Amino acid sequence: MKKGLITIIIIAVVAIAGFSWVKSAYNQMVVSDENVQAAWSQVENVYQRRADLIPNLVATVKGYAEHESSTLESVVAARATATQVTVDPTNLTEEAIAKFNEAQGELSTALGRLLLIQESYPDLKANQQFMELQAQLEGTENRIATERMKYNEAAKYFNTGIRLFPDNIIASIFGFDKKAYFEAQAGAETAPKVEF
Repeated sequence: MKKGLITIIIIAVVAIAGFSWVKSAYNQMVVSDENVQAAWSQVENVYQRRADLIPNLVATVKGYAEHESSTLESVVAARATATQVTVDPTNLTEEAIAKFNEAQGELSTALGRLLLIQESYPDLKANQQFMELQAQLEGTENRIATERMKYNEAAKYFNTGIRLFPDNIIASIFGFDKKAYFEAQAGAETAPKVEF
């Protein structure tokens, strides 16, 4: 009778320890996943801030450079495309982030062309509203870089956690998948050529 009771106690202790480990590992993965989703939401937030600044910037430029309509239209079209491309925070795959990044990159290129217009229009370059919008846009670009870095850090922490043994077993049982990272766009490693 004593051996049976000891066996039952040992089995109960092992079961409780196993349950505690699974519960702890699972809960840590959930917290980490939520952190990744929150970081992604903040990335979208700062991109939305940039998109919200663009109509004011376009309107300001339009008053000074009316015959630059193709540039203005390309910025508006790129903004429309960029705001339509969304990523489900529960499905942060490489493909989804690449598509999002591509749309945002097209908007960045169009904005760059828009900001170059100021060189041809000294009155625009001196316009206080244009200068303020340009400063806000620059600040937003810095925020974007910061939030992308924070997202990558959260994704790295999550990805590391679900790959470590023995937690990787729990991750595979409960379907926790790797989160994609923001990566530099193609050609970013090449410095731009500057000629004087």
